[in-house]
Amino acid sequence: MSLSPMEQSARRAAIERMDARQRLGYVLDYYKLPIALALIALVILGSTVHRRLTKKNAVLYAAFVNVSVGETLEQTLTDGFLDWCGADPRKNEVCVYRDLYLSDDASFVNHEYAYASRLKLLGAINAGRLDLVLMNREAYDLLSRSGYLLDLFALALSGTAAACLVENEVVLEDNAIEYNLNEADVYREITERVVNALDVSALPRLRGAGFSGAVYLGVVANTARGEDAVRYLSYLSE
Repeated sequence: MSLSPMEQSARRAAIERMDARQRLGYVLDYYKLPIALALIALVILGSTVHRRLTKKNAVLYAAFVNVSVGETLEQTLTDGFLDWCGADPRKNEVCVYRDLYLSDDASFVNHEYAYASRLKLLGAINAGRLDLVLMNREAYDLLSRSGYLLDLFALALSGTAAACLVENEVVLEDNAIEYNLNEADVYREITERVVNALDVSALPRLRGAGFSGAVYLGVVANTARGEDAVRYLSYLSE
């Protein structure tokens, strides 16, 4: 409600008689909402500006599946690559999905965790936010059979990288849906062997990491950063 000129004059006179503490209390009492809204707006604006100024460019997206990677090795696999290819770590990064687990073992205790990991992986692949997968043999078999890994034979790798190439089975066609719905008595599939990963267990950058078995690196078939993925393979193979 607007005040009359006389009331406005009386309010100004009353304010002028107040000391600093009283004036501050008056402002807080009568302007709480505008002040609160202004502070919220400033926080949102500051947060937005900070995110834009500190946001890094994702050079590559990698996932660690069924393998435990320590801090030192992760540093080698991420910032080490950026240093090697001359990308400023302050402005660029290798984004990592850690501690993922894949298994087809129905008796696996943490099957819900395995299911959640599968969903996370599929979501990242479908969103174009996954390029490389570091994995053990079980995860390699599962991802290969599902056709998620790129055929590396066409990349014409040479030297150490070529010597590390391995092949695995890829399912081209099957009757899994009919079989699971009891519409078929026998499961049938058509497969082929494809060179779709590197056995990186013995490479210098991973040697001595303490893995319990062979470790493989694959490139996701729908990667949007193929050139950088190939450079990464060269980095590990040096």
